[in-house]
Amino acid sequence: MCRDLGDLPAAQPGSRPALPARRSAHRRGRDRRPRGADRVRARTRPPHLGVAGWIGVVCVLLYLLVATVGRLHGDPAALVALGPEAPSVGHPFGTDHLGRDLLARTAEGAWTSLLICLSSIGFAIVVGVPLGVLAGRRHGGRLDGLLMRAVETLQALPQFVFVMFLIGLMGTADMHFGPVTVGNGARVAFAIGLGFVPYFARVARAATVVEMQEDYVANLRGLGVPEREILFREVLVNVWPPVLGQACLAMAIAVFAEGGLSFLGLGVAPPHATLGNLIADAGGQIIGGDWWYATLPGTVLVLGILGFNLLGDTLGGRPGRRARSAPSVRRVPGRRHISTPTPKETQ
Repeated sequence: MCRDLGDLPAAQPGSRPALPARRSAHRRGRDRRPRGADRVRARTRPPHLGVAGWIGVVCVLLYLLVATVGRLHGDPAALVALGPEAPSVGHPFGTDHLGRDLLARTAEGAWTSLLICLSSIGFAIVVGVPLGVLAGRRHGGRLDGLLMRAVETLQALPQFVFVMFLIGLMGTADMHFGPVTVGNGARVAFAIGLGFVPYFARVARAATVVEMQEDYVANLRGLGVPEREILFREVLVNVWPPVLGQACLAMAIAVFAEGGLSFLGLGVAPPHATLGNLIADAGGQIIGGDWWYATLPGTVLVLGILGFNLLGDTLGGRPGRRARSAPSVRRVPGRRHISTPTPKETQ
């Protein structure tokens, strides 16, 4: 482009001097699109949680605070009193009927419940999401139909009853597989996780069906990109946000389920503490006036359930798909480059 008027070519007689062409409105609008670092900042901007989301964050932080401070407070198995004592400066949660510090035992129960729930949800995601993605890749195919019939059959059963049935089949004694010993906590995590596999498979399948109908998938196929690369490098990335949003809701259900199983005696057996068996042990103590025995562990359990539930509602309601421009695709050797339109920008 010419830098000044002196560099312009000589005008022909009867003609106007050639001036640099102005950019079109389309060109100007395209130049204003976010590029480079702006687009990265747009993708990594923290989500807007709203009031409910921040309440959920506070509840989860309080749950973790009790679990952390209580573990530093003392030994949950140590006898620090002669019997039940009301909350005091030395024992903020009081003591139980055996004289053990209730804050330390509540912290142990909170960590045990949290680890069981994280393990169960992680197992359900690892197993359920790949099944859902493979089924959604061929919507209406044989694998899709077979998987959906199995999912609908399992979801027809009450989930809590299904988990109790699995734990009943596995028994309550420790299972030994060579040098590996599977205790009550691992069995509870496996049973709860297996109950969530159909749930995550259905969520992943629905998200995959939507993604496979997008323009960028057709563009990548036109460029000759292998189907497996499209599925696991592009589609799977956009399936994760709704899955993670639903994982928070599943965590709330898992915390409640673990507490209910321990309350019924099907979870982790004493002397190991969980929030459920602490509340179960306090059944007879409330009548005697020891209100703190069940109230304080129950409050921690409610904080965990409420916090994960509010976070799941907030994150699950957000649009989870990332903004895209033309995807970075390697050229396929031996294929002629096909000019394709730029995929639509999605928020």
